[in-house]
Amino acid sequence: MKKLVKNNVNWVGIMDWELESFHGADYSIHHGSSQNAYLIQEEKTVLIDTVWKPHSTEFIDNLEKEIDLKEIDFIVANHGEIDHSGSLPALMEKIPNTPIYCTASGVKSLVGQYHHPEWNYQVVKTGDSVDIGNGKKLIFVEMKMLHWPDSMATYLTEDNILFSNDAFGQHFAVEELFNDKADQCRLWEEALKYYANILTPFSALVKKKIEEIQALNIPIDIIATSHGAIWRENPMQIVEKYYEWSQNYQEDQITIVYDTMWEGTKQLAHKLSTQISEISPNTRVKIFNISKADKNDIMTEVFNSKAIAVGSPTVGGSILSSVGGWLEFLKELKFKNKKAAVFGCYGWSGEATKVLREKLTGAGFSVVEAEAKCEWNPRKEDFERTAEIAKALCE
Repeated sequence: MKKLVKNNVNWVGIMDWELESFHGADYSIHHGSSQNAYLIQEEKTVLIDTVWKPHSTEFIDNLEKEIDLKEIDFIVANHGEIDHSGSLPALMEKIPNTPIYCTASGVKSLVGQYHHPEWNYQVVKTGDSVDIGNGKKLIFVEMKMLHWPDSMATYLTEDNILFSNDAFGQHFAVEELFNDKADQCRLWEEALKYYANILTPFSALVKKKIEEIQALNIPIDIIATSHGAIWRENPMQIVEKYYEWSQNYQEDQITIVYDTMWEGTKQLAHKLSTQISEISPNTRVKIFNISKADKNDIMTEVFNSKAIAVGSPTVGGSILSSVGGWLEFLKELKFKNKKAAVFGCYGWSGEATKVLREKLTGAGFSVVEAEAKCEWNPRKEDFERTAEIAKALCE
């Protein structure tokens, strides 16, 4: 069922209330999500994006209740990832010659995924436009690596709508559609989580692209995202937040992350938390057991932090696999300008803190000299070492 966005623009996407994970199992979904597609009906009828393949039948059936599919003059594929393009094969079976406007990288992506080089691709780049009648145009803006090479945004003149695709979105189902109707706490939590876990590696490009869009000095009344709430009330607030987040963002927060075998490393983690609070009462401290907490929620808190401490016992001359896997994810996100410390217990050989130090340095963190390498279970002198870590991280 379509929902009005503005004038002759309607939302024709899917609310996916039962979605629990995304990007395989790499991103957790706690409050549903949406795959937002849009139908513009001026002198020309334009479909902006589609939805994920599991919903293609529902999507096309709903679309056919609104219009004759043959009335679609062209499709804009802002991004080739399957949550936006997954319904294209089924749709193109019904309207096979319909032009698809996308970037050159978009053609490569769509052909690579669906093996249809014969589709009627119309390659566009930043500044290209197409007239859709009634004095309105669609203007295309490439958004390379935000967050795929093929990504772009599409701007509708007169209505002043920016169809931003993945930029400025959230994995969050909002039946009421708009940001001013959404639960505000949850909206901003999900927007931050989305940025922290998906867009952080591309922060320098985010900053540059926002500055480029601002230089165009175009009025933006609505930011129509590909996931979550559509920004219609003060839409530039999310752009301002992205600009802030893109500049090595941190708050007065320290996050402690660990896993443990027989509770010794856990004791170090919890003592360190208390010591940080004693040294710096205004510093917010978060503590997570990697095996029990959601990795994306942990990473959102790392994004907020000025420093982290990571702990693992020594196992087989290295660290626990749960910690090792999490550290690979940490490296992938390319955090900058953050400190780190290491700690852990051992019984025999004690390599864990060395491995942690190497991996955190490789992930771009400035690792402090102080560490807590504890033989067997912690004693008073081990807690004195965590106090040194606390001091170093709070400086």
